[in-house]
Amino acid sequence: MADRQSRRLSWPVAALLTFLAAACVLVLEIAAGRLLAPYVGVSLMTYTGIIGAILAGIALGAWIGGRAADAFGPERLLGPSFVLGGAAAIASVPIVGWLGAADLGEGFVAIVTLAAIGFVLPAAILSAVGPMIVRATLTDVETSGSIVGRLSAIGTVGAITGTFLTGFVLLGLVPTRVLIVGVGGLLVVVGLALTIALRGGGGGVARTGVVALAAVAMGGLALTGPSPCDTESAYYCIAVEVDPDDPDGRILILDRLTHAYVDLADPTNLVFGYERRFSDAVGPYLDGLGRPADVLHVGGGGFTFPRYLEATRPVGSQTVLELDPRVLTVAQERLGLEPGDAIRVMVGDARLSIERLPDDSVDLVVGDAFGGLAVPWHLTTTEFLEEIERVLRPGGMYVMNLIDYPPLGFVRAEAATASRLFEHIAVISGRSTLANESGGNVVLVASAEPLDVAAVSASLAVWGETAATGILADPTEVAEFIGDATVLSDDFAPVDQLLGR
Repeated sequence: MADRQSRRLSWPVAALLTFLAAACVLVLEIAAGRLLAPYVGVSLMTYTGIIGAILAGIALGAWIGGRAADAFGPERLLGPSFVLGGAAAIASVPIVGWLGAADLGEGFVAIVTLAAIGFVLPAAILSAVGPMIVRATLTDVETSGSIVGRLSAIGTVGAITGTFLTGFVLLGLVPTRVLIVGVGGLLVVVGLALTIALRGGGGGVARTGVVALAAVAMGGLALTGPSPCDTESAYYCIAVEVDPDDPDGRILILDRLTHAYVDLADPTNLVFGYERRFSDAVGPYLDGLGRPADVLHVGGGGFTFPRYLEATRPVGSQTVLELDPRVLTVAQERLGLEPGDAIRVMVGDARLSIERLPDDSVDLVVGDAFGGLAVPWHLTTTEFLEEIERVLRPGGMYVMNLIDYPPLGFVRAEAATASRLFEHIAVISGRSTLANESGGNVVLVASAEPLDVAAVSASLAVWGETAATGILADPTEVAEFIGDATVLSDDFAPVDQLLGR
């Protein structure tokens, strides 16, 4: 007991260790979203699963750490716990990569499985050090409340710091894998130093050193293993693949979703069916304007459709609202985009960017923004569609790409929302999708003028897709399709919950 008392933690050391452990847990929590995104997408469900897994680890670690500190003494456990926590953090990178490659899907089970197996253990180990630090710092019962309260407050400040530093700074500066391995390496170094300082040498230090060496080996594996990303941004894991059947074809992948196909030699080559549906819907309208059209695109991605319009229609100006500056850079460097007077790009969140555009300034708005399979919820609401209506000139058209699966709850809700602002709504998709038998891309058309169904059908015939594609444009059919669907608003837009899986 005398030896333990002589090695008790000083208050500054205890505060620093508490801050570090809590900060690292939150760094891992924020980074987990980026690490899991290529395998399960980015959605409210993804972050819910990650938060739940981390909280489970925190609860488990606090319970076990307190009991272990009482049973074995905190001085023996603190250093090895930091080393083990760092090793577990580093191991999460190859573990998530191996499991994610098994294509578990995007649902609840896949998300919770990846989050739990990858991050419960490091969160638990790092949370176990909190009770150990308290036990190693307390000197008497009379001051225990103050010490516990102060350490709890410092841990919370550490968690806040880890959250802000990761979300606002680190994920925009370094790849996710490097960040997680770096955090793990820091924890290993701190753990080794603590082990030596609190135990002085012997077999315990040697065993901790072996774990540290194993962590170094796992770090090398994590950093040299295959990555699904060519580059990362604060928003996406970004990859560009060459079409094996066409050397001029480029496929843009953001997280796990194929976002765009770009034919470097032929901008009129629309490979994705929903882009052809865009062309089918807007072509007759643009041809009938009698003047060059001004177009607003919500979402850039591969910038395929803006370049298609530039090559096929007399457009006056095109403005693209793109969230991610790294996506824009990739489009310029690898997808042949040349922004200029014809295609102007505004980088930033579309909900904020559109507010800077003047009233009655565009003839056509094209919505093609996604986070995973879902359109970001704040780009689906009545309030956002009011902004769309504001910038559209009288008689203008809004077309929007959606992805949904039976029972098509999200598509119906978005159609219901658009019908509150636009007199005429049309829904274009595969016939099996409209029959609620399958899922996929759905193009929603909203305008003050009815859709020219005959012209759209003629265009479908040119593509050779009349038999497979259906159109709902009759007001009675559209109303029946919408049914009692939810109208989305900023106060209530459960997009992730409405999506069919």
